Amino acid sequence: MPSEPELDLPELSRDELYQLIRRLQHSLVALRQQIEEQRKQLEELRRKSHRQANPFSKNRPKADPKRPGRKPGKGVFTNRQAPPEQPTDVHVDASMPTQCPDCGSPVDWQQDETATTIDIPQRPQPVVTRYSVPVCRCRQCGKSVRGKAPGLAEGQAGATAHRVGPVVMTTAHALHYGTGIPVRKVPEVLAALTGVQVTASAITQDAMKQAEKCALGDKYEELRGGMREHPFVHTDDTSWRIAGKSAFLMGFESDRSAVFQIRYQHRNLEVQEIIPADYAGVLITDRGPSYDANVFDGMKQQKCIGHLLKNISTVLENKTGPSRRFGMELKTLLQMSLEIGKSPPGPERTQWMEDIDLLLSCHLRNRTLKDKDNQRLLNGIGEQMSKGRLLTFLHEPGVEPTNNRAERMLRPAVIARKVSQCSKNDNGASATSAFLSVIHTAKKAVSDFVSPLAGAIAALVALR
Repeated sequence: MPSEPELDLPELSRDELYQLIRRLQHSLVALRQQIEEQRKQLEELRRKSHRQANPFSKNRPKADPKRPGRKPGKGVFTNRQAPPEQPTDVHVDASMPTQCPDCGSPVDWQQDETATTIDIPQRPQPVVTRYSVPVCRCRQCGKSVRGKAPGLAEGQAGATAHRVGPVVMTTAHALHYGTGIPVRKVPEVLAALTGVQVTASAITQDAMKQAEKCALGDKYEELRGGMREHPFVHTDDTSWRIAGKSAFLMGFESDRSAVFQIRYQHRNLEVQEIIPADYAGVLITDRGPSYDANVFDGMKQQKCIGHLLKNISTVLENKTGPSRRFGMELKTLLQMSLEIGKSPPGPERTQWMEDIDLLLSCHLRNRTLKDKDNQRLLNGIGEQMSKGRLLTFLHEPGVEPTNNRAERMLRPAVIARKVSQCSKNDNGASATSAFLSVIHTAKKAVSDFVSPLAGAIAALVALR
């Protein structure tokens, strides 16, 4: 804002003084507005430094946003279909009309139609199993001996005589880890739906015990060891916390299984816990340095084309004139490769693959560019091209050009992170990894996972 020129106030007339005061008042209002805007910007920057994740909005709405809903030609739209018949179905016959409601004339039957209404039953009553346990004493040594029964746990006496069953606990874990309900809210949901009373601490303690000693822990280790057998694996990571300390939630997903693990560091050593250096398949990743370690030089990889396009777009935002040419051409070539990937197999596709390989290799050849940002793009993406990690999806069947699948895999955990505050200790982190892995794998194996929550995890653990 331009400053007022120096004036000799005693020489000013009354009207000139009034004009000067008005100008100073306007300047004061403008300065106050500027100070307030800068204060808000400073507060926003301070809050961003304390966030665990990116903000929900960048405060830059699109000028021409897409219309919501299913896009034309994408997906199949159908009306709700009649549910399959069940033995518990209630059959009701509608009354036969005797005359036309408009003119009062008699009517003739033509056909019967079927209509259905699906509803949930009223809150079921909990099933309570009461055990009558004989307690005996040995005549010789005086030891107390208790009777046994199916479903009666050893040591289920005294303060622990009255417990909730495994179906209740499995449902609680599925609600928390499978649908993202905070553990402190799960008891309220269970009480509202079933009438069973359980505490959040009991759910947490059971989760840690299941993940450490029971079949769930064994299944988790089986999933970890089996991930390396799949022909391709998507992987990504996000920030996490253990007892307030920074950590990483890593996700690995194939067509048939999913594995999560939480570690304090995200190096190639942590990656090799799931995917060894001699992995024979294709690892689909972003440009994280952990995956570019020298130990992985012999592994086939597919770098996420979506991330690369985003990197290029970020550079192009601040470029004008000739400095945009490198990024625009690179972006066009990558988009062409995506279109080639969608084309059907045949001689024409083979020729396109050879052409795009030559064009990208030429464009990303090692050379010096005037613009520093373009040089950085060339160095980073050119290195991946020289290692054969940009167009793997064109040559390996089933390999996708992006790691969106891994990002979608982590999204529920990222949402839950905002209310759960991550893991309170190492045992909680282990339980989170095990349950998330088993539940996500269960969703792949059991199509109707959400409805029979109680049995899904148990059914998965039994799968061999």
